[in-house]
Amino acid sequence: MAFLMKSMLSNQVKNLGLGGGGEESKEESAPSDPAAAAGMTREEYEEYQKQVVEEKMERDAAFAQKKAERACLRVHLREKYRLPKSELDENQIQMAGDDVDLPEDLRKMVAEDQVEEEDKDSILGQLQNIQNMDMDAIKEKAQATFTEMKQAAEQKCSVM
Repeated sequence: MAFLMKSMLSNQVKNLGLGGGGEESKEESAPSDPAAAAGMTREEYEEYQKQVVEEKMERDAAFAQKKAERACLRVHLREKYRLPKSELDENQIQMAGDDVDLPEDLRKMVAEDQVEEEDKDSILGQLQNIQNMDMDAIKEKAQATFTEMKQAAEQKCSVM
């Protein structure tokens, strides 16, 4: 019961501002210097802050480089498939600098795709495609087309 009375009275007195300055003393005892709060000297704290800023700049630069590499890949794919250009990608490449190139693994993939496309476009590639064709289906399609043409000619021509 005494505890209850004490807590009720102390809360009322704190609200009036007449006593119970326990919280105020805690605020005053907290150091206002961030270096002291971190448990470092002023020089150590400044060095730490400098390192944090440098690391952030390095991360931001690496992130911008990655974004530019991705934009470069998108530009390459747009050129390959003749899609409209994007101003956003060109801006990202310019922001990162003109030394942006595709990453090594993506460069290898693009080179492999180009070799495959060149093989398909060559005469040997076309000959391989002929081997894979269904000659019966082509023959049937040609006969159907010929029959349609013959019927169209008979309808238009009175001699036949």
